[in-house]
Amino acid sequence: MGRLKTLAQTFHEFATNHVEQPDVPAVADGDNGYAKSTKIALLLLKEEINKPLRRLEDYLNEMPGILGVFDLEASPDYTSFSVWDDEFPMKELRRLLRASAEQAGLSGTALIDASGFQRDQASSHYRNRVGYSFNAMKTTLLVDTDSLAIMDAHFTTKKAYDGHIGLQVFRRNAEDLQALLADKMYSWSDLRKPVVTRLRDQ
Repeated sequence: MGRLKTLAQTFHEFATNHVEQPDVPAVADGDNGYAKSTKIALLLLKEEINKPLRRLEDYLNEMPGILGVFDLEASPDYTSFSVWDDEFPMKELRRLLRASAEQAGLSGTALIDASGFQRDQASSHYRNRVGYSFNAMKTTLLVDTDSLAIMDAHFTTKKAYDGHIGLQVFRRNAEDLQALLADKMYSWSDLRKPVVTRLRDQ
């Protein structure tokens, strides 16, 4: 409980510093009008607790000390967490990811790599429910080599060439990189040239 409350306080402070209007009350307009910082902090806490959403609501309601960190008397409805997951655009999620990585400390040297998965079949029920389907997903991560903090992430359901995605991730983070490490799947011309050019300019 003590560890979880400390994490809740950390998430609350992190989310409050992230938003433009940090003084908005936790619940502004009734039960569903949660402040943006409250939503972000509770989503982070949700990932840490890692319980099914129905159980998460009950779990939080049994811990008034945790809810008190967010100035809440009761947990949001479990359906709210699902809605919030889709509320924030990828650009803002990357800003949050980057801010958390900076807290761990950045060395200036990063490693880029990609992984993914494929599936042969998706149920028709799932396809009809969400309105789309995909056969493969690729995840490209940029990781600081000292702190192992994830600095950036790129997700695609298209079989894009690794070097093109790598260059896109590099450009978003070029100002903070002194060296970039990558395996042979990334093109020498795609990645090494901009890094070498940057190092020569310093």
